[in-house]
Amino acid sequence: MIKKFQNSSRITWTNHAQQKMIFYRLSEERVKRVLYHPDRVEEGIAPETVAAMQKAGSRDHPYEIWIMYQKIHSVGPKKKEFAIDTSKIRMISAWRYPGQSSEGKKIAIPDDVYQDLISLGIIQKNA
Repeated sequence: MIKKFQNSSRITWTNHAQQKMIFYRLSEERVKRVLYHPDRVEEGIAPETVAAMQKAGSRDHPYEIWIMYQKIHSVGPKKKEFAIDTSKIRMISAWRYPGQSSEGKKIAIPDDVYQDLISLGIIQKNA
């Protein structure tokens, strides 16, 4: 039985993200911590996505926890004085990266996650 994560008023979870969180043993709370307190934020590999990373592990065995999400903007009031932040987050994927990735280079994404994103149509094969 696969655990279903609760969609909230702020975050919705894709099936892919839920499956990868179970595979990489990442809790909902741990992924939210990366979302709200990232060590690094970069452009995601899919269009209009963001990738965020937080360092984890020990000095001898470091790893990184990466998430990829998309902001969903809702249509709100037109006037500035009444405007509120109505954007939601769609959590697309989450994974552990062994070691430390280089800043500014292409995001290190595991092959299984990459293939899943291609098969779901989230990214193109040549991306």
